[in-house]
Amino acid sequence: MYDWNLVVHAVATLLVTLDPPGLAPIFLGLTVGMNRSERTQVALRGSIIAFAILATFALFGAGVLGLLGISIAAFRIAGGLLLFFIAFEMVFERRQERKEKTSEVAITKDHIRNIAVFPLALPLIAGPGAISATILLAGSMSSPIGRTALIAVIALSVAAVFVTLYIAERIDRYLGVTGRAILTRLLGVILAALAVQFVVDGTRAAFVI
Repeated sequence: MYDWNLVVHAVATLLVTLDPPGLAPIFLGLTVGMNRSERTQVALRGSIIAFAILATFALFGAGVLGLLGISIAAFRIAGGLLLFFIAFEMVFERRQERKEKTSEVAITKDHIRNIAVFPLALPLIAGPGAISATILLAGSMSSPIGRTALIAVIALSVAAVFVTLYIAERIDRYLGVTGRAILTRLLGVILAALAVQFVVDGTRAAFVI
């Protein structure tokens, strides 16, 4: 019987890493001047591209690591440390500032029609943290059922991001600056705990004889 606790863990890890509420105000800034239909198209295209990126890493990321001679245990430790750094940024409100700077650079360098690809899909949705988390989860869910479940989890998580972007104006208005700060810090603490667990599991696996 499959351990569905892994699925629950995967959902929590990806949703916290993707941080849909944190993307809402950035998305509004990226799509300023667009009407509702154009914003929906950008959100949909960006979400589909992000799903394709994360699904590719879920299916082939472990194989690439094998070719490079990197064990899953080592990647768990490295990925856990990276996720912990992202959690640190979330708790101390630095991740939002970095994302906002990324979006500002994109607006000046690329025309708004390319926003769905860069920076929305990559790196704001399917960023280093989400990619690392996906490969880590793929290592834990390596069976055919596990991989299928992981792809479903990625689809569910990205769908949550799309819905959040679709109603971004209402979410931003409802949460406000204080609500976003509280929610981001809370998610950051949860992600920090998940990151430490990845490091612990990776260390245990690396030193098992």
